[in-house]
Amino acid sequence: MTVLGILVMSTKGFSQVTDSIPKKADDSLSIRKRVVAFAADKFAIARPLNFEFSNTAPYHYKSKNEGNILPGGRLTRFQQTKLSANIDLIKRKTWLLSTTLGYKSTSTATEVVQTGTTAQTTLENDYYYLFSSLNLTYFSSLFGKRVIYNSSLVVDGSDKHFERIKGLFAGVMVLKANQKTKMTAGFMVNIDPGALTPFIPIFSYEHKFNNGLIADIFLPRSIQLRKFVFNRNGRVSLGTEMDGTSFYLYNLDGTAQKYEYRQLDINSGLTYEHVIAKHFMLTAKSGVKATPAGRIFKKEETFQDPVYQITPDPAFYFNIGISFNPFSLLRKN
Repeated sequence: MTVLGILVMSTKGFSQVTDSIPKKADDSLSIRKRVVAFAADKFAIARPLNFEFSNTAPYHYKSKNEGNILPGGRLTRFQQTKLSANIDLIKRKTWLLSTTLGYKSTSTATEVVQTGTTAQTTLENDYYYLFSSLNLTYFSSLFGKRVIYNSSLVVDGSDKHFERIKGLFAGVMVLKANQKTKMTAGFMVNIDPGALTPFIPIFSYEHKFNNGLIADIFLPRSIQLRKFVFNRNGRVSLGTEMDGTSFYLYNLDGTAQKYEYRQLDINSGLTYEHVIAKHFMLTAKSGVKATPAGRIFKKEETFQDPVYQITPDPAFYFNIGISFNPFSLLRKN
């Protein structure tokens, strides 16, 4: 799942009014604004500007090379810096054209055992991943229900080369929307030669309990239990969310063959968000990161056909970030 997929799926804000199709043009405009606001509230990638830094504690991992078990290693440094911008280009009553720009750097230091010896070598590397997308979102209705459609054209690469062109298409329908409960369902089609699966079902459920707790489920991305604090200037969340790392590799085998590395992370722990200076949001996260697998595969192949695979042990992580978010809903809900 790409970051643009996350942006596409943040359409649950469409359910924040009523469950019927608006009749007035002003209502359509209000719905577009609500979608943008809720997208920015749920996902940092949807905000006009976002910066994050994350660090993972040292951990051991097991590895395989084309099915052959190799000596394990220890990652002593895994740090990432992320910067993204989301810019509206054209805004109309029933559609929105925007662009998303992103940059991610990954810095690693790995202790590995040299083959046939007990000597350890430390390998240090820095990887850079860049992407850009053009996104078209359309607000409509189907079977008397509100629906949001989104299509995105994505290009990505590294600091050395442009690499891929990808496509995304998603549709989400509002099934239920009232003051306490909101539910949506839909799908996303991922046109990416390296994708794990081209079709991803989408389901969201949000329920507000009388004690102030909020159950926020957004499958397949996250499951959270939230609560507003400090007079609604802050929000604490406990739960699990998925994240990922991707970058391109060159000259691994002394040839011109290009490779891609991808890993899926499952981060479980606490998140705290706080509004500062009205339009800026400070975010801090900490907990345990579990990575089912990290894989290197040839660029023309897929994630299911790796040439090298690692299985890391769970590790402690923390993340801190700051975003410019003029649509913040922490004080308004």
